[in-house]
Order: sequence, then structure tokens, then C-alpha cells
Amino acid sequence: MQHSPLADKMRPRNFDEFVGQKDIVGKEKLLRKLIENDELSSLIFWGPPGVGKTSLAHIIAEQTKSRFVSLSAVESGKKDLMVAVKDAKEFLETKSLKTILFIDEIHRWNKAQQDALLPYVEKGTIVLIGATTENPSFEIIGPLLSRSRVFILKHLEKEDIVSLIKRVLKDKERGLGMHEIKIEIKTIELLAGLAGGDARTALNGLELAFKSKSKIQKAEIRIAKEDIKEALQRTHLVFDKKGEEFYNIISALHKSMRGSDANAALYWLARMLESGADPLYIARRVLRFASEDIGMANSEAMIQANVVYDACHKIGYPECSVHLAQAVVYCAKSKKSNLLYRAYEEAAMDARETSHLGVPIHLRNAPTKFMKEIGYGKDYKYNPDYIDEGTGRDLSVQDYLPKELKDKNYFKKAPTRWNDYMKAQKEKKKK
Repeated sequence: MQHSPLADKMRPRNFDEFVGQKDIVGKEKLLRKLIENDELSSLIFWGPPGVGKTSLAHIIAEQTKSRFVSLSAVESGKKDLMVAVKDAKEFLETKSLKTILFIDEIHRWNKAQQDALLPYVEKGTIVLIGATTENPSFEIIGPLLSRSRVFILKHLEKEDIVSLIKRVLKDKERGLGMHEIKIEIKTIELLAGLAGGDARTALNGLELAFKSKSKIQKAEIRIAKEDIKEALQRTHLVFDKKGEEFYNIISALHKSMRGSDANAALYWLARMLESGADPLYIARRVLRFASEDIGMANSEAMIQANVVYDACHKIGYPECSVHLAQAVVYCAKSKKSNLLYRAYEEAAMDARETSHLGVPIHLRNAPTKFMKEIGYGKDYKYNPDYIDEGTGRDLSVQDYLPKELKDKNYFKKAPTRWNDYMKAQKEKKKK
């Protein structure tokens, strides 16, 4: 333990030491009650690195009355699983003791390995806890997934990481509290911002900065912003105390694509990727851009962006950087139109204000005799029967909107309420 990384030494032993994820492990939340009452069924923890998946497993190991066995899917396979299962059977039969099997990075196991696990989960020989950074819908076999409860863990808030760093600096048993360390709150906040919601990254950075300074400064150790930046090797992307620079850069990428400047868009993309930004986050933003800023001016853009998102998911970084470059350059060079975006926002405003309006009776479905008798579906014209064979025009004449919105046109060049909507959005931001 003495030579373990700081992140491992500071791994929480109970819920009082656990930071973040209050929506699933806060007091009276389901997962916490299951753990505290020792009533666990098989679980899958899904979330990005450094957000508490393994830590939750260790808390379960500390608090449960069951036997706890841990495997890493990177280092183990079917043979290791069979050994764990054999031992689990023996403990269950001889001591009536259940075994909780924790498999870290379970997505690394292929279908055959996961299939081998399934029968023992079904029979209750083991209680599975799997941790994965990948979407379980794609990476965990269906039968195993259906027998497990999935809990989604999110990136830690900046405040959570700040709280953790402060605890590390005070903890004399496992942390750095036995040393006299001087570090400003702004530097702690910088570290928390650079960590990107990953507690392990934050603690590794703090430990590296501490070690580099402790070799020089024997008494009081001062850790400055520059030490943190150097430790994290991200000096080329600077975040301010509120972490705004990250959002400034994604904004610059978005606006460069909107302005059809492919060179600038490519540069801001590279700035994000080279600083360690999540490629899937960028891919999601590009996918949104494809409809919001290009839309029907080039409907192929959304297909391109969606395919690139899929590529990022499948092969990851750094290989997917060229795919993101393709999507960003394609979007930058495409014709632009925000007609769909504006039209939807105006339709949404009408929807919120007129949700009391009923569906026109001729458009309503009539699955029962009574509904037909009271007029549901009456006089509805089945459009394919009204197509003029010569011109291809639809000759049916019927309304599809409530009468209060008759002749509404959301696709005119400037929706009448668009300016009102934009003013309202600006007022919201001011508040």
C-alpha cells in the first residue's frame, strides 16, 4: 500500500468518503440501499474513467456479507472465470456464502467469454458486478444485460473533485497531509477543471506535481498552476478557473463550421483532440450541427456525421481523429440553412401553448366500434387513393392541424415568432 498510487490509496472505503454520483448513491437512493441491506442482484456500472465504478465495487466488498472476488477483463479470460466459479460453488454449498464477482472492463470480454458467464449468473452461483466505459447495449450480450440492473455513472462535477483534492491534502494516513503543502484554491480549481470529471486524473496529476516539487523543496512544498499544467502535460490547452476555455473552443469549432472556414474548423478540432477531449462528445456536437446549421440544405451531412459518430464509438481515439476531421470539413464546406431549427422552435412554442387542442376527429384512430360510431376517422381520405396518375399530385383536400392553427406555415423564410424566441433566450441567459 505504501508504494501504491495516490488514487489507489485514497479509494473510498464507505459512502461517507465517496464523492459524486448522488443521484444513485445518495441517502435513500436505490443502489445505496441495496448495498447497505446486502440485497444485491447482478449490476452493470457504466460510465467514463475515474468516476467511481471500481470504488463502488470496493465499497461493496467492504460492506457486503458476501465473498468478494475481482477480475480484470484485460488480464483474465475463461480459465480464470472457471476457477472463480468453482470456488463460488464450493463456498455456496459448504458455507452458504454467496460470491460477488467483480469484472472490471467487462466489455473487453468477447461474446464467447460472456456466454460462459451467463449460466452462473442465471443460477445465482455468482452475483455479477461489471464495470464498463462502453455502452452496455452494444458491448454486453443481451441475455446477460437483461439479467442485470444498469447504473449510469456520470463525469464528476468540478466541485466534487475540488472536495476530493482538499481531503487528500488533509489526510495524514493515506493522503498528503503529513507534508506541508502550499497550494492556492485557484490552482486546485485549475486541476479539477483539467481533470475533465475524472478523479483518477486529478489525483495522478496532484501526485506527480507533488513528487516533482518534493525532490527540490524539502520543507514547505509549493505547488503552482505551472506545476499542475506540466504534470498533466496539457500546457497547450489552458482552462480558466471556471473551465470556460473548453466551451470557448467548442464554440469556436461550431462557429468556424457555420462560417464555412474549413481550416479554422480543423484547427479547433485538433486543439480539442490533442488536449484530450472526448471524441464522442465532439462527434455528438457535429451531429447536432449537421441538422441545426445545415439541415435540408444538404441532408447528406447528417448521414456523414452519424457514420463518423459510429466510427468514433467503434475504434476510439486516436484512430478516429481522421474520421472527425472528415465530418468537420464536410460540414464546414456544406451549404448552410437553419430553417429546420427555426421551424421546430416555432412549432415547439405553439405546441407548449396549444397542448389543450384535440386532434382533428378525421385523423383519429378508431380501433373500436364505439369510436367509429362517434365519428373517429370519419371522412379521412387515404392519400394514395387520391394521387393523380398524370401529374403525381395529391388531390385529397383535408386539414392536418387543429383548426386554430389552420394554414400555419413553419417553413416560411422568417418565422413570425423567431425574433420573440431569440429575445426570450437572451433574457434567460441574463438571468
